[in-house]
Amino acid sequence: MINPLRIVIDGRMYQQSGIGRYIRNLITHLQILDKENEYFILHCKEDFNSLKYQNNFHKILADFPWYGVKEQIRLPQMLDSVKPNLVHFPHFNVPFFYNGKFVVTIHDLIHQHFSMERATTHGPIIYKIKQAGYKIVLKNALSKSSKILVPSNFVKGQLTENWKISGEKIVVTPEAVDDRLPGTKATKKFDFPFIFYVGNAHPHKNVEGLIKAYLILKEKYKTLKLVLAGADHYFWQKIKKEYSYQDIIYTGKISDEELVAMYRNAAAFVLPSFEEGFGIPILEAMACGCPVVSSNAGSLPEIGRDACLYFDPFDTNNMVEKISEILDDEKLRLRLIEKGLKRHKSFSWKTLAQKTLEVYRQCV
Repeated sequence: MINPLRIVIDGRMYQQSGIGRYIRNLITHLQILDKENEYFILHCKEDFNSLKYQNNFHKILADFPWYGVKEQIRLPQMLDSVKPNLVHFPHFNVPFFYNGKFVVTIHDLIHQHFSMERATTHGPIIYKIKQAGYKIVLKNALSKSSKILVPSNFVKGQLTENWKISGEKIVVTPEAVDDRLPGTKATKKFDFPFIFYVGNAHPHKNVEGLIKAYLILKEKYKTLKLVLAGADHYFWQKIKKEYSYQDIIYTGKISDEELVAMYRNAAAFVLPSFEEGFGIPILEAMACGCPVVSSNAGSLPEIGRDACLYFDPFDTNNMVEKISEILDDEKLRLRLIEKGLKRHKSFSWKTLAQKTLEVYRQCV
């Protein structure tokens, strides 16, 4: 092993919701764990100007968008100039013509294994061209990488079964709850009962299914409201237009303080997804003492185990039944809360960073 190593992490998605959270926590804990190797973090202009690193961590301005032509041409040139021993791409968008040694993180395969055509603003022809392009780039990343990091055994299984990737090449590094979230002060109180969802509104999230289940629940639980949180964009706007009801509250993007307040006051957190590569929100809910009612699809049973109540996301009546159990049975709520407070502690960003650092060392 060359020591110290020169490691590049593509941090251009630093501010994105899911992948950004992964990048932020990985870099934070690597700075604590590794004082020897030299790290070069690629950032877009906004983050480059605002972030500060010390000692063996350095930032590099890489102000060009992902999924674009500039990424394919300029990123390999930039990486070659740094002369890294290893590059970590936290997403599958590895430049096709980059030939250096790298590892890649595959968070999920939803774009490949679940039709997202309803979630695009493009026409069907452009959509199919983009999907074909994504598949080519993903295949390139999988075949040329030294190691593949995934958040769950579910995603590992998809790669081995559907993409014929050797299991020895794949390392499972489960994600976690941000360390500071459970201790965040939540001052907001609610004077009405509600069930809660936070995330985006892409079709695989099955928000429409949750709304339909809620409208059935509303017939029995007259004062129950549904609170839906997530950064406002085209997909949320579409749902808001179609499902405009007084007792369905669309919050838009919320702060950590507001998020914790929602978890701590909700009768239940519901995650109705058709597929998830991991499922951080169910761990966040558990950490905040909120009982979780979850889809039984994808990685979710692997992550939640017996600390969640599960339903079939394709069966609205089954979703209604399980949410009703939580609303009607206080002992069940308390039991799930107790299990959740223990379960979320099985996951740690520090452990993820340690495993990732081991992978870096193995690959050079």
